[in-house]
Amino acid sequence: MTKYQFMRILESSLKRLPSEEREDILQDFEEHFSIGKEEGKAEEEIAASLGSPQQIAKELLADYHLEKVEATATTGNVFRAVWAVIGLSFFNLVIVLGPFIAVLGILVSGWASGIAFIVSPLLFIANAVIFPDAFEWFDLFFSLLLSGIGLFIGIGMYFATRAIINGFVRYLKFNTRLVKGGLKHERA
Repeated sequence: MTKYQFMRILESSLKRLPSEEREDILQDFEEHFSIGKEEGKAEEEIAASLGSPQQIAKELLADYHLEKVEATATTGNVFRAVWAVIGLSFFNLVIVLGPFIAVLGILVSGWASGIAFIVSPLLFIANAVIFPDAFEWFDLFFSLLLSGIGLFIGIGMYFATRAIINGFVRYLKFNTRLVKGGLKHERA
């Protein structure tokens, strides 16, 4: 593969990165080719020593999204980081997607129960409006108790969500390092 082919494939594989970031990366690889030429290597030899431009792009995209989710842990950033890490290898489809779905299920169920408990007085009021003869003080106080428990669950889920996201991002970074380390050993 020539320098032109390598750079073209790398650039098209990095199209999801911001242009400034992409230009920095392409400049770095231009330097690799320049240094290699000064050492008397052919373009094909330099390209072969660098590895697959598609795999390089996948690794760079995963790194970029992991850095972005560390800076701002929004739902979209977490999903993009998970998807980028899964794209590194087929191995990651099982190793990353399974735990991600489990963690997502735990978070969704925790938030759903907290919200359901919090809105229980509203359901009691709706029931009292629809069936006024069914009003009982015990049901009112029990729904208020559930609402209070729901507030505690909501507060706990807020902190649990932050901790779980931070832990999962660390897991993604570990997985990325593992895949990259494995790829470096295969190239040698």
